[in-house]
Amino acid sequence: MLMLGIETSCDETAAAVVEETGDPARPWTVRSNVIASQIPIHREWGGVVPELASRQHIRDICGVVEQALGEAHVAWKDLGAVAVTQGPGLVGSLLVGVAFAKAASVAAGLPLIAVHHLAGHIESLVLQNGELPLPAVVLVASGGHTSLYLVSEPGQYHLLGRTRDDAAGEAYDKVAKLLGLGYPGGPVIDRLARQGNDRAIALPTTRLTHADRNAPERQGDLDFSFSGLKTAVLRYVKGRPEGSSLSDAEIKDICATFQRIVVNALIDRSLDAVRRHQAKSLGIAGGVSANSRLREALEERGRARELPTFVPSLELSTDNAAMIAAAGLRRFRAGITSPLDINADAALPLEP
Repeated sequence: MLMLGIETSCDETAAAVVEETGDPARPWTVRSNVIASQIPIHREWGGVVPELASRQHIRDICGVVEQALGEAHVAWKDLGAVAVTQGPGLVGSLLVGVAFAKAASVAAGLPLIAVHHLAGHIESLVLQNGELPLPAVVLVASGGHTSLYLVSEPGQYHLLGRTRDDAAGEAYDKVAKLLGLGYPGGPVIDRLARQGNDRAIALPTTRLTHADRNAPERQGDLDFSFSGLKTAVLRYVKGRPEGSSLSDAEIKDICATFQRIVVNALIDRSLDAVRRHQAKSLGIAGGVSANSRLREALEERGRARELPTFVPSLELSTDNAAMIAAAGLRRFRAGITSPLDINADAALPLEP
């Protein structure tokens, strides 16, 4: 079966065709994966402007879908269903993808499958690596999310921890803006950090040991917090003598120190979750999983513990439609389809 996936949750207009393989160990393969990025549009504003994003999705969606079908060498009649990101994300952006998917579903007579964006990131690990040894702990880290999930069975996701303030990728973008490095911040900080001393600057680490008062049913000690670290960078930058500016060496040292603290926090909490839930594997997905230091640390610490670790390819790390198609296939084979009256949901929860 061939699944068309559509992703418009933020500032990438994406469409992909994913095919079932018939192999239970590696259930899906990518036939096409087309992404129209809006980074050049939003860079001059220092971040994503929701209204500009939704307008660009309208301009791009038809051409992106046509390109995905063409690269996969399939026609609408060859597809088995359409999967689309329902949420979470920017509601204006989500609405473009949802409206297109519903119209395509009716016009082509195809089942519609609404997909949670984070389920797509989790399933990107399977799309890349095959089925993970279960139970698995999966960290989804991106510009909008930093969440830990326990995957006990295929398609079953139980929230273990989350950020209480800034997401990891959001912290990268804000620190990059403070340092005058532009948008997006993740790639440039990763590059400069390799040239800096990661112990040169005194920046704090955060470890949460108390329950989240906004979610008292959860223990909360697997949660993340990056707001204090971001504020510490701000104070360091503002604390310089008046009229002086940061040298290139200082910027590299700040990037290296900031990255070390973020990566350690992500890996430490993830390994804590692995131990607590006796997980057989650990995966990291989302845009931050493209970070070179995070990938190296995951492999090194997993190898030291004889723990299988998994990341998606760089193409599947950032927002893309192949992961949405994969998650759609997971839901479709579980007997789940969606009615045509679904709506975009900017705060859609990921149900177990």
